Amino acid sequence: MRTADAYLRLATLGAGLILAIMAPLVLAGPALALDGSKSDDVVAGGPPTLKSMDEAFRSGAKWLKSGDKEKAVHSLEYAAERGHAVAQWKLGRMYQSGDGVTQDDLKAFEYFRSVAANHADDNPDGPQSRFVASAFVALGHYYLEGIPKTQVKAEPERARQMFDYAASYFRDAEAQYYLARLYLNGTGAPHDPRTAARWFGLSAQKGQCQSQAMLGAMLFAGDHVPRQAARGLMWLTLARDACRSGPDEAWVAQLYEGAYQQSIEDERALALKYLKRWMESRRE
Repeated sequence: MRTADAYLRLATLGAGLILAIMAPLVLAGPALALDGSKSDDVVAGGPPTLKSMDEAFRSGAKWLKSGDKEKAVHSLEYAAERGHAVAQWKLGRMYQSGDGVTQDDLKAFEYFRSVAANHADDNPDGPQSRFVASAFVALGHYYLEGIPKTQVKAEPERARQMFDYAASYFRDAEAQYYLARLYLNGTGAPHDPRTAARWFGLSAQKGQCQSQAMLGAMLFAGDHVPRQAARGLMWLTLARDACRSGPDEAWVAQLYEGAYQQSIEDERALALKYLKRWMESRRE
């Protein structure tokens, strides 16, 4: 996608948000040296270089691995303040979950917003595209629920736009799943189960287990799609195995068990054939 095209897509988010997104993110606090220590003259020599940002990010990653979260945050902030997208994304995740910092959804939102605004037109197959897509997905979740006591209000339509951009341009499996859920539920989008099934299908092909479960259930039951019980059971089997020991294990297993109990022997046998073909195709 060309820059103009990407900007037009972002323009649908609203003029007020665009101004906020495109504004530089200013975080209070002293300048920081590459090793995570405070420094008053770190920018005295002029604008930062790509090398210095990368060094700061690598330093932050090293401190994270060693468990020194305070030094890690200092180094990541140095890189983030100077436009390092992955550092911004990492800090967003840390503030989102309270990992080594005080949990702060608004700060997380601002970091994700900076990534999305400045890298929406990145090569979708580039090395940092998954971080940019993840930032759009995070923004989508924030717009679904809003952030209490802030100006970030629940705006389901804007959430759909965030998921749609990541799902379409970056072909992100998580975004495709959440976009499908919005169409299935009619939240911020028209109630359109067929469109939901299409997005579930694209995401399922990438191995996203929640999408595999939802697509499988729809196909098995013939829910707004032509009934394909064996293929639905195949997807549910894949989902059950992929989601095992994860937060979605219970409901995915319930869908699988329900379909398996209702299936007949021929459908189970055909599902095994489909499953074998799927596994073989993934090894090629």
